[in-house]
Amino acid sequence: MNGKVLLVDDEQHITRNLEKAIPWSMLGLEIIGTAKNGVEALELLQANPADLVLCDIRMPVMDGLELVRHIREQAIACDVIMLTGYQDFSYTRSAIQYGVKDYILKPIPYDELTGVIARVMSEQRSKRLQLKEEQRKLDKMIDLANEKILYDVLLDYTDITPDNWLMAGQEQWLRDPQYTVIVLDIDAGSEDAKDWREWQKKERKMWNFAVCNVLRETLQLAQLQHAVIQMRDGEWCALIQGNRLEPEKGKAPDAVQMKQWADMLLASVKSNAKLQLHAGIYDKVAAMTELSAAYKAVQRGMQLSTDTVPIAFFGSELAGGFETGRTLWDIAERLIGAMKRGDAFGVDEEQKRIADQLHKAGGGAEGRLKPLLHFLALHLMRELKEADLLPRELEEALWRKMDLHFSVKDLFAAIRQASNEGVARTTDKRKHSERQMADAKQFIDRHLFRDLSVEEAATHVGLSTSHFSLLFKQTYGETLIEYITRQRMETAKSLLLETPKSVVQIAKEVGYAERRYFTKVFIKYTGQNPTEYRMALQGGTGPLAMEEEPDEWR
Repeated sequence: MNGKVLLVDDEQHITRNLEKAIPWSMLGLEIIGTAKNGVEALELLQANPADLVLCDIRMPVMDGLELVRHIREQAIACDVIMLTGYQDFSYTRSAIQYGVKDYILKPIPYDELTGVIARVMSEQRSKRLQLKEEQRKLDKMIDLANEKILYDVLLDYTDITPDNWLMAGQEQWLRDPQYTVIVLDIDAGSEDAKDWREWQKKERKMWNFAVCNVLRETLQLAQLQHAVIQMRDGEWCALIQGNRLEPEKGKAPDAVQMKQWADMLLASVKSNAKLQLHAGIYDKVAAMTELSAAYKAVQRGMQLSTDTVPIAFFGSELAGGFETGRTLWDIAERLIGAMKRGDAFGVDEEQKRIADQLHKAGGGAEGRLKPLLHFLALHLMRELKEADLLPRELEEALWRKMDLHFSVKDLFAAIRQASNEGVARTTDKRKHSERQMADAKQFIDRHLFRDLSVEEAATHVGLSTSHFSLLFKQTYGETLIEYITRQRMETAKSLLLETPKSVVQIAKEVGYAERRYFTKVFIKYTGQNPTEYRMALQGGTGPLAMEEEPDEWR
């Protein structure tokens, strides 16, 4: 695409000569108009902005310097080259103050002017490329940060409100229903999954990572704005942002579109990772504040469903026929929570509730509840594995029972055995967990100012990401991303007060490669941009308060 040039001179023969003498097309430029004074030029620029203005200084009505002043005040994005027959230094100084790119004396040396124009336009193109690259890096950084936040949101580990300082300029997420929620899961009891169960921990971790990458690359190739988050071993949640998907239609994706996306993801995983997954889709788009409930509804529906279809839709309410299953699921969730807390009494109470449900079901339990208990047992085993509460020998014994399809009584005994083992190991591991969290905190503090993932911190102390996240929140009262961000912001506040370092230097020192993202987070955390905060602390005086922050950083 050609750049645009405006010629401004009250002598028409000069503008005609400029039109003919400069090889505009070779320079990648086209002339969009000529003007005899600053007033005409300003009107033309307001109607059709130019990339470059060649302008005489001395003109009637409005001279060139006054024109440049108006251009800067109105923030019209263009470069200016001044043309003049006056060698007065005061003109040159004023031109420099207004950011004029160069100053050419008349009679115009056209070869020299051509070289100046080529240099100015080359600088423009380089600046645009640099800004584009910076924006790409910023977008990537925001995506990574958002993915970490979304993980905590899906697991309901963090409260997201407009006042939450993690929502750095992204408050619209809370209002706009914009996510399609697709949960992809390996069927842990299927024939396809048997080899996967027997893999070593390291192999399974690499495989989980590979599937995650396949899902991300598939959505990226489809040009869908997305986040893919591994929720636990063999389960992923794909979030497809919905407010930009069909802007020309102004509506959210329908069930047909959602199913097409799920089909695409399943086919890609089967082709690239050689594994058959199944998918559950939340039946409507969800706002950020609804994501946790949407994820849980789909996960619950997938676990309780006895259908073998590869893709199914689930809503916030299951069909009436699933009432008993829903009750059992709620009990199982409370059982898992009590088990992870080491609450032996709570585990015993929930086991009694399961037994009571089986008793109420009477003779129909074998046919109706057996599949549900089977799914609940699998769910419990996966949660125990994520929490590192299932020894290998017990896992193998439970898998054998699952494969043999024992009776309801045997399945209930397996659930009781697994949960009792879980609560016992939790009690034994409580002190060990406290040491793990202290070790994790030291590791995080040592690496606070680089991009540190939940996975890296969890691996350092030998835990799964979900169990690590739960323990960290229970121990310190905030999620990992909340802790890291708060520590970075507090350090930045100290550096602004105690050092003469620039905002750019401080942003890099506290772990933000992009100053604009640092400023966004800082404003959300403190209510002021970094420069305003520094000046307020110093009462607007002193050498540190003289630093000014460019508008685009605010």
